Amino acid sequence: MEVLIALIPAFAWGSIGLVSGKLGGTAQQQTLGMTIGSFVFAIGAYIVYQPAFEVQIMIVGLISGLFWTLGQNKQFKSMKLMGVSNTLPVSTGLQLMANTLAGVLLFREWTSSRDLFLGVLALALLIIGVRLTTITDQKDSGNEAISVKKAWMKTLALSTLGYATYTIIINASGVDALAVILPQSIGMVIGALLFSRKEKIWNHYTARNILTGLIWGVGNIFMLISMKAIGLAVSFSLSQMGIIISTLGGIWFLGETKSKREFKYIILGCLLVISGGIVLGYLKS
Repeated sequence: MEVLIALIPAFAWGSIGLVSGKLGGTAQQQTLGMTIGSFVFAIGAYIVYQPAFEVQIMIVGLISGLFWTLGQNKQFKSMKLMGVSNTLPVSTGLQLMANTLAGVLLFREWTSSRDLFLGVLALALLIIGVRLTTITDQKDSGNEAISVKKAWMKTLALSTLGYATYTIIINASGVDALAVILPQSIGMVIGALLFSRKEKIWNHYTARNILTGLIWGVGNIFMLISMKAIGLAVSFSLSQMGIIISTLGGIWFLGETKSKREFKYIILGCLLVISGGIVLGYLKS
């Protein structure tokens, strides 16, 4: 049951890039609309669960929300530069490495030789699978193409920093996962407003992207719950299986073109990602 709960974020988060891509808007408009939707979801969760609030919970929630906004905003910008099917596999791989290293090195989640063997095997499968999905037949040509790729890589690095810090802070603090959702969403809205302070963002695109925030909220609450139940390394790795939805969806749903060779590597990469998730589930059992 714990593993099934940990897979819910994969379905929720894996569809965000597709939904936001269809809804349209700039990265700032998408981020703000998404944070507003997350805030609405958080209010609903608070009314249902009515968790107790403490100063520590408020501080942790606000900080983690600010870092999440950094991660999401930069991921939206990366998708604008190189597309959903190119961006999310690489973003997933970077997040997997950052969060798993944190789970193992900082939180000592793998303690036995069995944990280490299965964990390394699972990560190898996941990372190789992610790498295969990024294989392309296109060659970089011209200063503009090289400049775009460098900007894309820099933006993804900042996105990874934001995403990794957002989960590590919560895990390290040991706060109640349900209590942190509301202050976290407030931090997310504040961060989104800071990113969009120089842009006209109050329009229909922002309103549309509230839907992506509601979808994210579903994934977030189950991510926080599973993180407490089975640890950061396993829960985060399982949540990233949404790469299958986002990568294939970017091709079929958003019309991003791939050659036959590229498509074959994508299918193989997705199968390896699934295998890695199964190994992580076995590790927990």
